[in-house]
Amino acid sequence: MKLTWPPAVHLPLCLRECLDGVVSGGSRSGPCPSAPHLHAPFFQIVDISVPRIAAWNSDELPIYEPGLDKVVKACRGKNLFFSTDLDQGIRDADIIFVAVNTPTKKVGLGAGRAADLTYWELAARRIALVAETPKVVVEKSTVPINTAEAISAVLHGAGKTRFDILSNPEFLAEGTAMTDLDNPDRVLIGGSMSESGQAAVAKLADVYAHWVPRERILTTNVWSSELSKLVANSFLAQRVSSINAVSAICEASGADVDEVARAVGMDSRIGPKFLKASVGFGGSCFQKDILNLVYLCQSMGLPDVAEYFHSVVTMNDRQKERFVSRIIHGLFNTVTGKRIALLGFAFKKDTGDTRESAAIEICRRLIEERASVCIYDPKVEANQIWMDLTAATRLDRTEVEKYVTLCDSAYEAAAGAHALAVATEWDEFKGLDYAKIQDGMVKPSFLFDGRNVLDHGALRKLGYIVYAIGKPLDPKLNTNFC
Repeated sequence: MKLTWPPAVHLPLCLRECLDGVVSGGSRSGPCPSAPHLHAPFFQIVDISVPRIAAWNSDELPIYEPGLDKVVKACRGKNLFFSTDLDQGIRDADIIFVAVNTPTKKVGLGAGRAADLTYWELAARRIALVAETPKVVVEKSTVPINTAEAISAVLHGAGKTRFDILSNPEFLAEGTAMTDLDNPDRVLIGGSMSESGQAAVAKLADVYAHWVPRERILTTNVWSSELSKLVANSFLAQRVSSINAVSAICEASGADVDEVARAVGMDSRIGPKFLKASVGFGGSCFQKDILNLVYLCQSMGLPDVAEYFHSVVTMNDRQKERFVSRIIHGLFNTVTGKRIALLGFAFKKDTGDTRESAAIEICRRLIEERASVCIYDPKVEANQIWMDLTAATRLDRTEVEKYVTLCDSAYEAAAGAHALAVATEWDEFKGLDYAKIQDGMVKPSFLFDGRNVLDHGALRKLGYIVYAIGKPLDPKLNTNFC
C-alpha cells in the first residue's frame, strides 16, 4: 500500500505549511509520518518547495522535534521518501493525507474566528485534477464541522474517479510528538456511514494497527471526528486559563498556585495535567481551534455557548497583559530605556515553534513601552523572531531593531539588564549560574518567572527581587499599579 502526504509550502498551489504534526515542508511538520515508517508501509511525502524537500533529504532537518532526526534518518530511502513530484505522488497513492494550513481568517466573513479553508480547497482541486484511480483522502488539518462534506463536493465535482473522505485529526503535543505518536492515547477516524466510507475507515485503521492496539483506534462519523479535535483543544486550553485565573486570586490573597493545583489535581475526577500556571498558552492549535469553535457556535445561533468558549481566549490574553504589567510596575512604573533580558521565545520548550507564543505579545508591549529587549532562545531561528515581531508591532525590521537585540546565550542577554523575564520553560534556564548573572545586572536586579520553573527562594537569597505567577508577592516588588 502506498500512502502520500502532499502538503507543500509555497504558491501557486498554496498547499501551505501543515499543522498538527504531519510531515510536510512547514513548521511543526515532521513527527506524524515518521513513527509509522518504523512499522508500516511505503510513505511518500511530497512538497513543491525544492529547498524544503532538500532539507528533509539532508542531515539538517527543517524543524526541531526531539527524536525526529533519528527516526527520519533510519527510515529515509527505505520506506520513507521525500519528493517534489506532487502529481506522481497523488497518482501512486492509495491513501492521501492532506495536511495544509487552516489558519484563522484575517479578512472577510468570520475574520478573526473562522478557519480559512482556502489551502484545503486548492489541495482538493489538485487531487481531483490529477487522480485517475479511487483514493482515500484524509483530513489531517484541523477543520470545522462539515469540511469533509464540502471537500467531497469539490473532489467529486471536479474529479474523474471515486473519493472517500476521512477525518483523522492529530492529538500530538510539540516537544513530545514522537512519543505521543508511537504510543497514542487514541487514534480517531471519522468517515461516511456508507459501505465505501466504512471500507475506507477500515483501510486507514489497518495502517495504524501496525503499531497501535485496535482498542485505541476509535471510529466515528465524520462530523464527530471533526468536532472532537476542536473540543479536545478547547478543554485543554480551558484548564490552562482556569488555573491562570486562579493564579491572580493567589497573588491577591497570598495563596500559592502550585499548592492549590496539587490539591485540586489529586481529585481523580480532575487530575493534575494542564494545571500549571504560566504566562499563557500558545502554539498553533489552542487559540485557533477555540476561535473556530466560537465561530461555529455563533453560526449555529448559540451565542451563550460562543461567549463561554471565547472567555478562555480572553483570560489567556489577560494573563499575558498581567505579566507585562508586573514587569512595568515592578521596575518602578517605567521600563523606557531599561534592558530586559527575555529568556525564551518559543511557545513551549523542546520546539522551535513560535506561533501564538506569549513571548511575542510580551515583546510587543515592551517595545511599545520603549524598553530595550534582549532575546535568547536556544532553538528559534533569528529570522522567525524578526518576522514575528515585525508582524506583531506593525513596524519594519529597522524600527524593531532599535528596541530588540538577539543574543547567543542567556548570559549575553542578561549582561547589564535591569530584569530577567522567563517566557519559555527551557530546561537550560534551570541550570544557569544566576549568581554570575546577577553580578553583571543593574541593581536592584529583578526576575520575572513566567513559567514558574526556577528556585525562587534561592534567587532571593542571591539578592533578586522575584515575581512568580500565582505565588505570594515579594515584599520588595512594587505593586502600585498606576
